[in-house]
Amino acid sequence: MQQTRTITDKILLVLKGLAMGAANKVPGVSGGVVAFVAGFYEEFIYSLQKVNLKALKLLLAGRFRSLYQYLNGKFLGLLILGMLISYFSVSKLLDYLIVHYELYVWSSFFGMIIGSIYYISKDFGEWDRNSAIFALLGIIGGMAISFLEPARENDNLWFVFICGMISVSGMTLPGLSGSFILILLGNYVLLLVDSVNALYDTIAEIILWDFSFTRDAERLRMLKVLIVFAAGSLAGLVSLSHLLGYVLKRYKKHTFAMIIGFITGSLGVVWPWKEKIFKTNEEGEILIDREGNKIIDNYDRYLPEFGISETWLAIFFILIGIFIVLGLAWYENKNQRK
Repeated sequence: MQQTRTITDKILLVLKGLAMGAANKVPGVSGGVVAFVAGFYEEFIYSLQKVNLKALKLLLAGRFRSLYQYLNGKFLGLLILGMLISYFSVSKLLDYLIVHYELYVWSSFFGMIIGSIYYISKDFGEWDRNSAIFALLGIIGGMAISFLEPARENDNLWFVFICGMISVSGMTLPGLSGSFILILLGNYVLLLVDSVNALYDTIAEIILWDFSFTRDAERLRMLKVLIVFAAGSLAGLVSLSHLLGYVLKRYKKHTFAMIIGFITGSLGVVWPWKEKIFKTNEEGEILIDREGNKIIDNYDRYLPEFGISETWLAIFFILIGIFIVLGLAWYENKNQRK
C-alpha cells in the first residue's frame, strides 16, 4: 500500500481525515463512509492491520524507520492528523450548526448518505442471491440499531473502555455510526462532549502556564475517562481492522454488500424531520449535562409538510449533500486516472 505522495496528495489526505473526524462526531453518520467513497477504505484497513506483533518487535528493537515504513506511517499519520484537527475545529463548528440549523445539517448528511449509497452501488457489479441476502441483513441491522432505546450514562472505566472499542466501529464499518452507538450506550455526552471539552480547556490552560486543573477533581476525572476511552478506541480499531482485513480478503463482495445495506439502514438515524426526546429523571424533570444543555434520549421522526418553505430548503440541502459526495468521488477518480 506504500506509494509516493505529492504535497497535494498529503493535503488531501489531511482533509479526508478531517472529514472522517467530523463525520464520526455526528450521530448517525459514519467516518467509514468517507473512507469508502474517497477511495482509501481498503488501504486504511490494511494499514491498521499492520499494528501487530511484528510492529511491536520493531518498536522494542528501536527500528523506528522500519516501523514507520511497515505501518504505512505517512498515510496513517496524515489521516490521524486530519482527525485530530477536526475534533478541535470542524466538530466545534458542527456543534454550533446543529444547535442553530439542525434541520439543514441533518438534510445535508442525509443527502451525503444517499449519494454514498449510489456511488458504492454503481460499481458493485452483478448482484447474486447471496449478495442480496447480505445487503438485506445489513439493512435490517442498520434499521434495528436506529430504533433501540438508549441506556443511562455510566462512567465506570471498564464500561468506558468497552464504549471505546465499540464506538470506533464507525471508522471501520461504513454505515455504523460510532457516535450513535455511544448515544445507545448512554455515554455520548460524557465521552464526546464533556471529556473532549475538559481536554480542550486543559490544553488552553497549559498554554497559559496555568496548572490549577491538577487540583480540580472533576477535571481530572474527565481526563482519566478520556484516556481510558482513547485506549479502548485504539484496541477496538486494531482488533476490528484485523477481522475486517481477513473478511475483505476472503469475502469481499459479500462484505461490500452488507456495507451497502448498513449504510441504507442508517438513513433512519439521520432522517432530517425529527423532534428531540430528552432524558428525564424519576420526577419527570429534563436532565442537563455539565455544559447546561438538555440531554437527548432519542428522536421522534415525522413526515415533512410540503406546504412550507423550510421543507423545500431542507430538500435543497439534501441535493447539495448528494452532489458533494458525487463531486468528491468524481474528483478522486479523476486523480487516480492520472
